[in-house]
Amino acid sequence: MSLKLKLITSLAAISLILGACGKAEETENKPKVENTEKQAEKKEAAEKEEANYADAYKEAIAELDKAKEGKEVDFNKITELYKANLQELVKQRDAEFQDTLDEKITASLAAGKDGSMDKVVVRQIFDKLMQKVFYTTIKHEFTEIGENWGKTEEVNKEVDEAKEFYAIIKSTVEKRDAAYGTNMVSAIEGGFSEVENGIKNNDQLAVNLGKQVIDKTLMKTFYLATGALPNGYATKAAAEAQKDAALAKVEQAEGWAFFQSIYTYLNKHAADETLLIEKQFNLETDAKTIDPAAVNKAFVRGFAKIAIDEYKESKEAIGEDKGVITGLEGALFIDVIGDDIKGLIGEAEYKSLTEKAQKYVETAKAKDKAAGETQVDELIASLNSIIDKAK
Repeated sequence: MSLKLKLITSLAAISLILGACGKAEETENKPKVENTEKQAEKKEAAEKEEANYADAYKEAIAELDKAKEGKEVDFNKITELYKANLQELVKQRDAEFQDTLDEKITASLAAGKDGSMDKVVVRQIFDKLMQKVFYTTIKHEFTEIGENWGKTEEVNKEVDEAKEFYAIIKSTVEKRDAAYGTNMVSAIEGGFSEVENGIKNNDQLAVNLGKQVIDKTLMKTFYLATGALPNGYATKAAAEAQKDAALAKVEQAEGWAFFQSIYTYLNKHAADETLLIEKQFNLETDAKTIDPAAVNKAFVRGFAKIAIDEYKESKEAIGEDKGVITGLEGALFIDVIGDDIKGLIGEAEYKSLTEKAQKYVETAKAKDKAAGETQVDELIASLNSIIDKAK
């Protein structure tokens, strides 16, 4: 079997081997008490390490960008950069989230080197899979905040590290803001402010709510890049397939690689929709057969199903912090597909839906179980109606 065929087979089978999004598990025994000097040394070392990640990633992308200009790409250099600076981080996230990104990145670089895969396709796979690594590392740091709650220095360090990794992928958020007129950069910055203020005020609920805003806004970013209309890569690849098959394959690969960042979460709640999207983006699929409308509707149904599951979980936990957190998650997933919902039910009804979602968060905070249960049932009914309209 050729390396190219091996890689394509690996990409085709990805939906079977991606692991579930799980909670990060801390395996390192950290000392409970550290003097100020040691804490400063650790912080400085961490900052240097994160700078190395960003620098190595940018240097590798700069080398891969030569492919767009028809120039030779030094895959030995990229592979060395990856192995020396990035591979260990990738392996850590693979172990934590039961993923296989190192295998796919390594295989794609090898295919680029021997010419069995288009170098621009390799560039997109490397870039977007590394962005998934940085995104899941933000999630990892957030998990550590919870595990180290009460240790102010440690928790602040985790926030700083999360911000460093976000800085690496911020340009992706900025591009989507420019394309769709959204304000996701501001939302994420607001989320980080809420996290930092929560730590300062010893308010763990505020921290957890801020974390959700950041996480779900990043998920919205990846959705807008893949399946949203009119600027997602499903639309771009399908349109390009009518003119330039090679460029269409590049855009298909970019959509596939971006999709990996939200694949697992979506698959957990909406397996049928996830399978449809995965098949459309899979590199074995002829880009001419990509149906952007079908991909978009699958995303809408999928995120609506996630919101329903969050609301069901919240309903069971009214009176606890978990009820508030999952209630906010429901509202955030509605926001992910907000423009799509407007197109399905109209702006007035969408405004009413978002107002109900916000009202429920306040009800959950007030621990009003009777009112909350009624509100959840109404929200779920509305979301089920949206799912029906998106078929």
